[in-house]
Amino acid sequence: MSLRKVNITILVFVVVIFLLVLHHNFLGLSDLLKKELSDSNPLGFQPIDFIPEAPQRLIVKENDKEIPVVLTASEERLGGVIAAVNSIQQNTKSNVAFHIVTLNDTVDHLRSWLSKISLKNVQYRILNFDSGMLAGKVQIDSKMPNSIKPLTFARFYLPNWVPNAEKAIYLDDDVIVQDDILELYNTPLQPGHAAAFSDDCDSTANKFSVRGAGNQYNYMGFLDYKKELVRKLSIKASTCSFNPGVFVANLTEWKIQNVTKQLEKWMTLNVVEEIYSRTLAGSITTPPLLIVFYKRHSKINPMWNVRHLGSSAGNRYSPQFVKAAKLLHWNGHFKPWGRTASFADVWEKWYIPDPSGKFNLIRRHSEIYTAH
Repeated sequence: MSLRKVNITILVFVVVIFLLVLHHNFLGLSDLLKKELSDSNPLGFQPIDFIPEAPQRLIVKENDKEIPVVLTASEERLGGVIAAVNSIQQNTKSNVAFHIVTLNDTVDHLRSWLSKISLKNVQYRILNFDSGMLAGKVQIDSKMPNSIKPLTFARFYLPNWVPNAEKAIYLDDDVIVQDDILELYNTPLQPGHAAAFSDDCDSTANKFSVRGAGNQYNYMGFLDYKKELVRKLSIKASTCSFNPGVFVANLTEWKIQNVTKQLEKWMTLNVVEEIYSRTLAGSITTPPLLIVFYKRHSKINPMWNVRHLGSSAGNRYSPQFVKAAKLLHWNGHFKPWGRTASFADVWEKWYIPDPSGKFNLIRRHSEIYTAH
C-alpha cells in the first residue's frame, strides 16, 4: 500500500472517530436540556423569557407556609389586639394564622369586630383560656382580687394553642408590626433553645429606653435575692433580663424540655416562698420565664421589639427611629389607646373602630374619641 493511501485511510478513520464523539456529546447535551426543562417546569417547554420567573414561584411556595401568631384578648384591651392583627396582616404577603386566646365573655365582641370588611381576609381561631389552670400557682391579694390578669399567663401554655405547629410567635396586645412578620418568624434558634427573646441590655434598648425605665433590665428587678431559693440558682443579680412580650418559640423543643411544667413549678414556689422581687419591675409573668430560660434562649433582632413606649422613656425615641422600627411595643403603664402614651398617633393608623361602640380611644383633647 502506498504512503498516500495510508494517509487517506488514517484521515478517514480520524474523521469517523470525531463524528462519533460529536454525535455522542450532542445526544448527551440534548438529554440534559430535556431533563432541565422537565425538572424546572412540569408544563413542558416555555419561551426563554419565562425562565426568570421561576424564583418567584419559589417565593410564593414559601409564603404558603403558615405562620402561627398567638395573642391574648381581654375585653378592656380589645382595641389593641385589633390594631396588632391589622398591622401584621397589612405588612405581609405570608400566610399568617392568628390564634387569639380570650375569656368566654369576650368571644362574641371579638368575633363581631373581626368580621369587619377591612379584616375579612384575616385567618384566625378564637380560643378560650381556662383560669382554673392557675389555681395554686398565683398569689391573689384579698384586697385586690382583680389584680391578677389570667390571660397574661397564656404564653406559658403556648403548645396548647398551636398543638400541631413546630414554631410560633407570641405577641403582647400592645404592639404594632411595621415590617413583614415572616422575618421575625425566621429568627434562627440555637440547638436546644426553646425560645428567642430580645435582651434588655441589647444596644438598642439600653441606648434609647432602659435609662429612666427603672431596673427592668436585670434579674435584680424581678427576683428577691434575699431568699435562699433564689441564691441557690446561682444567677448573678446583674444578669441582663429579657422582655417576654415578643418571642419566637420552637414548640418541639418546648415540649421536649417540658417548659410549661417548669414555669408552673416556679409559679407554685412563689406562692409558698414569695421569691419575686418586692419592687417588681414589670409583670409577674416575667420571673418564671427568666429562671427557666436563663442562659438557654436565643436572641431576636432588637428592632423587632422596640419597647418602653408605654413609659416616660418612650419620649426619648426620635420619630425617625420609631419609623425604622420593625415592631413597636407600648409596654408600661401608658397604652396607645389612652391619653398619655408616646407615639399614639403611629398606633392609631392601624386601629379599626369598634362597630359595637363599646371600645373607644381616650385622647387628651376629648374624654372619648372615636376614630373615623
